[in-house]
Amino acid sequence: MVMDINEIREYLPHRYPFLLVDRVTQLTVGESIVAYKNVSINEPFFNGHFPHHPIMPGVLVIEALAQACGILGFKTVNKLPADGYVYYLVGSDKVRFKRPVMPGDQLTLQADVIRGKRGIWKFACRATVDGELACEAEIICAERKVA
Repeated sequence: MVMDINEIREYLPHRYPFLLVDRVTQLTVGESIVAYKNVSINEPFFNGHFPHHPIMPGVLVIEALAQACGILGFKTVNKLPADGYVYYLVGSDKVRFKRPVMPGDQLTLQADVIRGKRGIWKFACRATVDGELACEAEIICAERKVA
């Protein structure tokens, strides 16, 4: 299964400059997702992080992973933000950064379901660049109905 940016926008409520998933290349409902983010020098955060040595902030790498998890969660339970649902990032454990993510990189986002129960999901996540580990984490998301 492949999702382009138009379908991704149906499954994520985020918009520029905070939509951090460009394409989904693999998705197995209830199990796993592989997606990517093309990192461009035009990203607004590079103006300040850091002007002479641009590096994607680690918290945004985690956010990109969480967004991929949100897509997997929404697909698994067959719901959409348009139905009044949202996935909140509620926790991260075992976070480790192994290499910086820089302009020109394609950040591959991988998440595998560890468990899901009553709208709380835990995922094993990895972000890589050219097969090299950039970040790994366990991410916890919660599905909530919003008004």
